[in-house]
This record gives sequence, C-alpha cells and structure tokens, in this order.
Amino acid sequence: LRAPIIFSKMDFSHSNLFGYIEDLQELTIIERPVRRSLKTPEEIERLTVDEELSDIERAIYLLSSGQDIQGTSVVANLPVLMRQNPAETLRRVLPKIREVLHVAGVEMQLTAAVSFLTVLQEESVSIHTYSHSFLHIILQNLEHRDAGVSNAWLETLLAVIEALPKETVRHEILNPLVSKAQLSQTLQSRLVSCKIMGKVANKFEAHIIKREVLPLVKSLCQDVEYEVRTCMCRQLEHVARGIGTELTKTVVLPELVELARDEGSSVRLAAFETLVNLLDMFDADDRSQTVLPLVKSFCEKSFKADESILVSLSFHLGKLCNGLYGIFTPEQHLRFLEFYKKLSTLGLQQENGHNDNQLHLQTLEQEKKYISVRKNCAYNFPAMIVFVDPKNFHLELYSIFFCLCHDPEVPVRYTMAISFFEVAKLLNSDVYTIHKELVTLLQDESLEVLDALVGHLPEILELMTNGGENNGSESKLLSIPDLIPALTTAEQRAATSLKWRTHEKLLQKYACLPHIISSDQIYYRFLHRMLTIILTNNVLPVQKAAARTLCVYLRYNRKQEQRHEVIQKLIEQLGQGKSYWNRLRFLDTCEFIMELFSKSFFCKYFFLPVLELTHDPVANVRMKLCCLLPKVKSTLKIPTDKHLLQQLELCIRKLLCQEKDKDVLTIVKRTVLELDRMEISVDAFQKRFDENDLLDQEKERRERLLLEMEQLEKEKQKSGGRSTNINDKMFEKKRRDSKTSSVLAKSINLSVPGSSSGTSAGKEEKKSKLVRSQSFSTQVLHPKYSNIDKCPNKSSATGYTSSVSGMGKSCMLSFTDDSFRTHSTGNSGNAAFPSSSSRNLFNSADQKNNGNKESQCRKMSM
Repeated sequence: LRAPIIFSKMDFSHSNLFGYIEDLQELTIIERPVRRSLKTPEEIERLTVDEELSDIERAIYLLSSGQDIQGTSVVANLPVLMRQNPAETLRRVLPKIREVLHVAGVEMQLTAAVSFLTVLQEESVSIHTYSHSFLHIILQNLEHRDAGVSNAWLETLLAVIEALPKETVRHEILNPLVSKAQLSQTLQSRLVSCKIMGKVANKFEAHIIKREVLPLVKSLCQDVEYEVRTCMCRQLEHVARGIGTELTKTVVLPELVELARDEGSSVRLAAFETLVNLLDMFDADDRSQTVLPLVKSFCEKSFKADESILVSLSFHLGKLCNGLYGIFTPEQHLRFLEFYKKLSTLGLQQENGHNDNQLHLQTLEQEKKYISVRKNCAYNFPAMIVFVDPKNFHLELYSIFFCLCHDPEVPVRYTMAISFFEVAKLLNSDVYTIHKELVTLLQDESLEVLDALVGHLPEILELMTNGGENNGSESKLLSIPDLIPALTTAEQRAATSLKWRTHEKLLQKYACLPHIISSDQIYYRFLHRMLTIILTNNVLPVQKAAARTLCVYLRYNRKQEQRHEVIQKLIEQLGQGKSYWNRLRFLDTCEFIMELFSKSFFCKYFFLPVLELTHDPVANVRMKLCCLLPKVKSTLKIPTDKHLLQQLELCIRKLLCQEKDKDVLTIVKRTVLELDRMEISVDAFQKRFDENDLLDQEKERRERLLLEMEQLEKEKQKSGGRSTNINDKMFEKKRRDSKTSSVLAKSINLSVPGSSSGTSAGKEEKKSKLVRSQSFSTQVLHPKYSNIDKCPNKSSATGYTSSVSGMGKSCMLSFTDDSFRTHSTGNSGNAAFPSSSSRNLFNSADQKNNGNKESQCRKMSM
C-alpha cells in the first residue's frame, strides 16, 4: 500500500534529478570497501603453496608460516593424516600443532578438540600411543580462558578416560586432580575437577574410590561457590554407582540430605534430581525415613516459596511415585495423586480481577513455567496409570487425561499424542474408554500433534478395534464412532498444508486400514482418494506413498468387480495418461504391485500395459521402463508365460534398433546384459524353490483365498441366509486363513533340505551355463551372423546379448517387425486391458506365424 504513495510524491524534474544521481553515487561508495577487501597479488603469492609438497610437508609449512585459517584446516585434516601416515604425523605434525595451540585462537582450539576425539574414535593408533602423544596436549588446554574451549577439551578428555587403562588414569589424571580441586584453584578448575570425578569413579574399585576419590568429593560438596556444589551434586550419582550400596548409604546419602537443604536453589534442585535417580540404591528404611520426608518438603515448598523446583518435580514425579510405591500409606498415595492432578491443570484456572502491567508480566513468565509443568505431566501420564493401576483409570485419571488431550497449548497435546500408544497398551481391554480422545487428537488443529500421533497409529487402531470387547469380530464393524471422518479430515488437512513429510507419513500409516475397517469402507472412503493424490499431488514422495497404500488396499479388496475397476483406472489414467508424469507414476505403482502381489497377478493384468510404454514419446519414461525390465522379467514362468517372454524380447529388439536417445540406448544395452544373465522359473521342471518362490506361492494362495471367500459370500447371499453349517464353517476357516496369511508368510521355512533332485537341478544349471558360454564364443567368432541359429519364436533367456553385439548390421537384415512377431497361446490373459496396438500385434503375429514359421527360420539362416 505504501508503494503508490512513494511514487506519487517522486518528482522527476530537472532540479530533483541530480539528487537521485547523488543517491546512486552513495550506493557505489558502499561497494568500494568490498572491492578493496579482495586479495592483492602479494597476498595471493604469500598464501600460495607449492603443489609438489607432500601432505606432511604441506601441513608443516602451513602450521609454520601460514595464516590462522590455513593452520585450522591442517588441524581439521589431522584424522586424515593419521590414517594415511600415522608415524610421520606423530613425529613431525603433532609437535607443531602443540606449539601452535599455545597462541591459537578459539576456532583452532575447538577444531583441535574435535580432531583429537575423532582420532580416538577411529582408533588410528593404539591407546598407549594415543595417551603418550595426545593426552598431555588435552590436559594442557583444559583450563583455557574461554569457557567454550575449556568445555570442548573436557568432553574430549571424558571420552578418552573411558578408553584409557586404569594405571594411566590414576597417574596422569587422578593424582594431579588432588591439587586442581583445592580451594586455592580457580572456579573453572574446580568445576572441571567435579566432572572428572564423576567419570573416574566408574574406572576403579570401591576401596580405591573410598581412599582417593571420596575425600575430594566431600571437599567439593562443601565448596564456597554454589556452582561447584551444584556440579558436584550432579556427579554424586556416578560416584554412588561406583562405590556400591553400602558406601552410598553411609557417605553419599548424608551429603545429599545436606545439599537438599542448601541455601542455593540450584543446589537443592540438583540434590532432588540425584535423589530420584538413586532411589533404586536405597533400601526401604532409607526411603521411608530419609527420602520421603525430603520429597514431601519439596512438594510443599514448590507452590509457596520455591517455584524453581516445580518444573523438575513435575518431570520426575512419575519415577518418584513408582519408586516410593511400596512405602506409601493409602493417605500418602492419595496425596501424591492429588498433587499430580493439581500439577496437570496448573495455570488453567484464570483468576478474575487485576489488570496491573506488572502482574501481567509476572503472569506471562509464570505461564511459560506452567506450560512446561503440564507438558511434564503429560509425559508422566503412563507412569501414573501404573501408579493407580489401569483398572482404576476411568475413576481416577480419565478426567486428567481428557484435560491434557484438550489442553490449549500445543506442546502439551503433542506430548499426549506421543504417549497415546503407551496409554492404550496399559489400558488393554479398557482401551475403548479413550476412543473419543483419539478422534480429538486426529482432528487437532496443529499438524505437529497429528504427526506425533501418526507415528504409532497402526498399533493404536489395532488395539482400539481388537483389544476391547469386539475382539475377533468378523465384519470389522467399527467400535470407534467418527473414526473414518477423523481419518479423512486429518489427511485432507495434511494435504493442504506445506508439511509434505507429515502427509507422506500419514499415507504410509494408512496402509494399516485393511486390518481395521471393512473392504467396502476402504473402497468408498480411501481408495479413490489415493488415486486422486497420485494424479494431482505435486510432491513425488507423497505420490509414491499414496501409490503403495493404494496397492495395499487393492491387495486386500474382497470384491473382484472393484479390483477390476481399480486396475482399469490405473492402466487408463496412469499408464495411458496424457501427462508423462502420470506414466512415470504408473511404473512406480507396478513396482509396488510386483512387491505385494504374486507373479501371475502382475503378468495377468500389468505385463502388457508396461511393455506398451516402450513406444512412449518421452525419453524419461522409456529410461525408467528399461530400468524396470529386469524386475518385469523375473515375474515370468515358463512355459505358462512363454508368449509374454516373446513380447518382452520383441520390445527389447525394437528399442535396440529404433531408439535414438543416447542415454536411453545406453541403459537399454546395460539392461540387455542384465536380462541375459537372469534365469526364468520353469513351472514343470522346478524341483528346488528359493525364498522368492516360496513367498510367491504364499501370495498366490492368499489371492485364491480372497476369490474363494467372495464366491462363498455370493452363495450365502443367494441362499437368502439359509446356508448350511458346513458352508459357515468353510467360510470361517477361509476368513481365519486370510487373516493369518501374513503370519504364515513370515513363518515359511525358507531353507529346503538338499536332496538328489537338487543335485540334478544343479547339473542342469551347469549344463545351461555351458551352452550359454558356447553361444558367446560363437558370437565372438562371427559377430556379423550372431542371430543365425536363433529361431524368432524361441523363448531363450539368453537371446539379448547377441542382439547387442550384432546390432549394427543385423538390424538392417532381419530386425523387422514381421520377423519377430510370435505366436500367442491361449494363456495370454487378455484381462490385462491391452490397447488396440497390442491387440493388433497379437493378431498379426497369429496370421504370420501360422503359415510362415519355416520361411522365417529359413530367412534367418540365409
């Protein structure tokens, strides 16, 4: 709105024009310092390094006379030098790095800390050599004046301590630590000592820790600076794990009790969290007489004088309640439950009245704290279900569950969505009591909440539909009202947002719906939506996710008429679509079909439509098809699919002869070589089955089950409900088989024991390879006549390499359309909806091959 006002006031008269020119001149002045900052020839000469220098020599040169940025690059490249030449790097480069680090800047120091840690993790040298060469450099830089650099070296040292032998840690680290932990040392030095204490405590036996470590621990726990007391208090957990239960009770627990009453709030908070983490190391007496009174005082003070501990208390409350469960009286149990309920609704009760600005600011600060508290309560909700027993959920905790799922703040609802699956598992048969909250979270206005819920959506829906009273129901009627509208609404909201990853994740998880709702509900509410997404969405991962989920829906659809309709739409709208993008998605869909369905299903419906794309006008489609052809060939079985193999050979030869795009032709030649090496399954003579064959047999069995179940349903409907008990039993048995088919597929024994048949099969395989090698040798001797001995109607699996080798002249001699038209048998499976071009191809093949087989062979042999 401001632009027209500015232009309306601009005056392009002669008097004002010079003002505009002066403004432009000022802009050019701004650019001058940038130009001056470019390197001069002298500077470039000084930064240039001789290319003939070795890596070691170049590193030494740059560390000696180079600039800081060059030295930093050498330090960053230290792990590479250690891998290439560890001996020379340790002898010449590392001492130079040690010298440079004394005067190095922050960036080089941080880089060196990371490089030293990388060398340790890659194990370029032995740990003895590492401690001898690197440890002293790390210890020297621990007390750097910059806190960030000091922390970086400390992290490296803590990682090194875990790998070092005990004696090295004792002499090189623990002994000097005694002097570093004294009050006369700097604050930073004492803080570093605290963190090293916690790490060293796990390296030694209890008696060494008691004699050499515990005196330093006590001293640091009583330090005059609250930062040191806080840091040491957080390390007491590691110390306690190292010294065992007895010493923890007599040494660590008294220190924690004293620190819990410290004047510093951060010290009290650290003591409380350490007490909660060490609950499993205290016996019942310590819990009831020492820990429980402290926890009660924390809870009382949290609302009154010390709100800083409120967030931590809400975070650890679940662990605390379950850790003290055995010593609670019924009154204390109820008190802690009420305390949790109060925290769960903290800040939601608005008080009427004051409009004072100071009070408003105070409220804003408290509101952030209250949101964190409620978020922590949502995080602890599964633990609180265990605390009250899942049987008492509806009476004790359902109201809190409702409030947290409807909380006005997104972080709280997000945490509830993450923990929803854990809640559903704990409730088990009573899971139906929270179905309304599931629908609420599915319809949440925030996509973050939806994304968190979708992570375990299949498991949640399975528990919802099968975990309650409707377990084993045949019709899969929904026990969750409004679930389907909630699922469709969630998908539409994700589709209209810019967060395509959430949409992709949602579509992937929706593949579980055939196990949750009926086939008709999926067909009318979800299946066509998936097809629309494939056709209209612009994000490739989303389209692929929708395509795979659509194939899953098609796999479990129980009506043959609906399946044929979907297959027809896939072929017409995708495979024969006007947009090349849709045709590419058709090939993606065919990949999912080959993954989920049996080989015979793909050959019956999709084999010929896929081959038709060899004539596609777009090179990218033909290129993708060529990459897919090995998978396509793997679906064939001989002699059942002999005619399809001939069609595949025909398409390959046409591509070799007619393809003009260089990239496509390169892929075609590579694909031909791959196809030539492939073996085709032989139905009649196959005696040994591999893993893929057994899985394919299981897929065929499940597909037959669907057809048989559909036939039984039709017979049941025709008889008007007067079906016999035998038919009911048959239908129930097939329904159970279809349900457990996925389990059976996983439990198939894939290792078939060896037998004499396997030996004979191996001999036949060796024999076929020998024949193939002989055919290769003839091709080498006579490349010009590579196709002479091959009759065009043979279904040889090795008939492609010859086409590549003799492509130059044999295409002109014999690669005509008529010479490779093959006879189509009665097993063609014309339900695949072939186009008119493919039908004409079959008809012409029938007419020509019936009368001209001998003439074609004669023509080829000339």
